[in-house]
Amino acid sequence: MIDGGRVLQCEVRREHAGKTLAAFLCARFTYHTPEEWTRLASEGAVLVNERAAAPDRVLDADDAVRYCPAERPEPLVDTAVTVLYEDADIIVVNKTGDLPAHPTGKYFRNTLWAVLRDRLGVDAPCIINRLDRETSGVTLVAKNPSAAAACGRQFTGRSVTKKYTVFVEGVLAGRLRARGYIGPCAGSAVRIKRRFEPAETSQPEPGREAEWADTEFTPRESRGGISVVEAIPHTGRMHQIRAALFSLGYPVVGDKIYGPDEGIFLRFLEGRVAEEDAGKLRIGRHALHAAELIFAHPSGGRPMAVSAPLPADMLELKVKMGSAAG
Repeated sequence: MIDGGRVLQCEVRREHAGKTLAAFLCARFTYHTPEEWTRLASEGAVLVNERAAAPDRVLDADDAVRYCPAERPEPLVDTAVTVLYEDADIIVVNKTGDLPAHPTGKYFRNTLWAVLRDRLGVDAPCIINRLDRETSGVTLVAKNPSAAAACGRQFTGRSVTKKYTVFVEGVLAGRLRARGYIGPCAGSAVRIKRRFEPAETSQPEPGREAEWADTEFTPRESRGGISVVEAIPHTGRMHQIRAALFSLGYPVVGDKIYGPDEGIFLRFLEGRVAEEDAGKLRIGRHALHAAELIFAHPSGGRPMAVSAPLPADMLELKVKMGSAAG
């Protein structure tokens, strides 16, 4: 239950009795990592029955858990989320290209999670396919635990088809299948940057399954030095599409991390992106859009195919491509 502003509170149900406070928080509020919840509880930001509680506190049924994060100004974002489909179990929305999915760090109210809860009336939204802040498009959200579990099984079992539209630098002449390993990018000044290493085989080596990344890239058109590409990831790794395209020599247009200069991302974090940086990027965010999601409805299993139109900034870039070609 939400008790105004950033304060979150709920009662412990009988099935959760016996869990530690940290384990309960991780299961109930997934927008913080286990390490973050442990730290927050240790700092006194989480109350149990109106008293500060340690992260290893064992909970009883009907205990009242209350989280009181510190208030702070949040960066402005684009919250113009539109509903593509909705019923009693799920809601599918078109996320903008400037909106974090979950509360984290300096974002809480200015997130898709908060928009779903406060504006679209989803009491406990569970975001199934979490898009990066700058990635726009189709986002599947479960409204209840059973729907969340059913949707999650499909993603884990790779029975979902995810189609992305991405604009890349350069001319991609033919279809590519990028199979390989993805992991931390050693030596990069950007902590979250990933490195894609192409493999010579079509299957991962034993023991490296968790690092395996597999993506199909199909060019749709090329003009003005930019290609419009359809990307279909067969695995779901962090930054999979962007890191793979960068390694192949086709960086995503507007990508601050996997682009012409990763220093742009560091300057972006500090709020000092230069005019020269903006010229290199061509567009204000990376040009990656989740265009279509094909899955089975969690209740009954009927086939679902939900698509989102190309956003205005990518449409404008497409027009500029044509002008440059002419």
